[in-house]
Amino acid sequence: MKTLALALVLAAGSAAAAPVPGEAPALKGALADVGFLVGDWSSGTGKVADTGETDRGGSRITIEADGGALLRQDHTETFDAQGKRTGAFHQIMLIYPEGGTLHADYGDGEGHVIHYVSATVTPGRSVVFNGAVQPGVPSFRLAYELKAPGDLGVDFAMVLPGGAVRPIANGTLHKSR
Repeated sequence: MKTLALALVLAAGSAAAAPVPGEAPALKGALADVGFLVGDWSSGTGKVADTGETDRGGSRITIEADGGALLRQDHTETFDAQGKRTGAFHQIMLIYPEGGTLHADYGDGEGHVIHYVSATVTPGRSVVFNGAVQPGVPSFRLAYELKAPGDLGVDFAMVLPGGAVRPIANGTLHKSR
């Protein structure tokens, strides 16, 4: 009987601690400055600079870990100049504060992994994630800029040794909710 009573107390306690459905926790620390990223986003047609293809897809960015992280989940499809689908892949990115700056870790279904080790933030307006710089090795830069309420510009580029920037893909996401 004591075991049943303890189980009921534990169940009641965990139910009380569960988040209210439909109510996201507040973002903590530096994440509050990039809260504009949260939502369901769909894209018009983006451009893939290095292949000449176009892309489109969707992105969902959610508040996770009790407001301590953001999780981006994407699906992207690519098309050739005639509009024929050439591929598709899924991506995830975890955004989190560490050591006084935002960091992010990206991975996709094609096996690419990028560790963004710093970010430059204009609160409520833009964020630029920067990959680690190593001598002789390209790094990556991912920028988001709120263009208008509900329109989010995205720019993904490679930063070559010496600082030259090579665009990879860019486009605009439109908030659906």
